[in-house]
Amino acid sequence: MKKMNNIFIIDDDPITVFGIKKMLKASVSCENISAFDNGKMAIDQLRLDIENGCPMPEVIFLDINMPIMDGWEFLEAFLALPIENRIIINVITSSIDPADYHKWNEFRLKCFHYLNFKNKPIFKIETTDLSRINLAS
Repeated sequence: MKKMNNIFIIDDDPITVFGIKKMLKASVSCENISAFDNGKMAIDQLRLDIENGCPMPEVIFLDINMPIMDGWEFLEAFLALPIENRIIINVITSSIDPADYHKWNEFRLKCFHYLNFKNKPIFKIETTDLSRINLAS
């Protein structure tokens, strides 16, 4: 079982959050799995963690469509943060709009972090969702 210290789930759907947490508990040992209803709550927490010298999440599960601050707005704000560690960001969506995949790919190409694209519902957490190995492509 993979050991991690901190995972963020940013999604306004409690069923998705519950499902991801349940799958994570079967595949990873994690000290802290935090859930946020929107991107603003997560960005605010990340800024606070940076200010206080707390460790950054190793993995983020990020929904695209949320109120207040959606996933794309979160990514824009996230990329501006002074984070040195490469973080795995799993963009998760129920959208079938090809523009969302195109937008994800644009972020992926300009991003220092590892971005994966997943369609909802997520049926299992894969190794690439949690591991930095072989994600550079």
